[in-house]
Amino acid sequence: MRHADLIVRLDHRLHTLSGGRFGLVALAGLPSVRLTTTGRRSGLARTANLLCLPRGEELVLIGSNWGRRHDPAWTHNLRARPAATVRRGRRVLPARAREVDGAEYNRLWAELQEFWPGYEMERKAAERRLPIFVLTVPGGCLPQ
Repeated sequence: MRHADLIVRLDHRLHTLSGGRFGLVALAGLPSVRLTTTGRRSGLARTANLLCLPRGEELVLIGSNWGRRHDPAWTHNLRARPAATVRRGRRVLPARAREVDGAEYNRLWAELQEFWPGYEMERKAAERRLPIFVLTVPGGCLPQ
């Protein structure tokens, strides 16, 4: 987590150089998505490469922000405007986001910890409840 900024920059560079085919998360064998939201203040497109948990026509994302004490910008953008696009490989599809809470949050938190145990470490470092979003992607979770 100490090297998060470097990892994010390298991931972005690799993604750009490969024409969207590769990112560090994908090279590690984990599912990832390139999420584009609309900036809540600027109105401009904002893009982030994120680890994701594919579930049929849904993608589950968690706002861990590498264990930082604040939610990542993309979570604020989705709260303001839930329409987004997701890209995996060369496919880009529209998505609609919703933040989860209550029993659904607890169920997905358990599933996410099983999927990537590092989330618990990030939650402890952040000292906050990590937001979970479910993105509905018509046509499925976009095979890489």
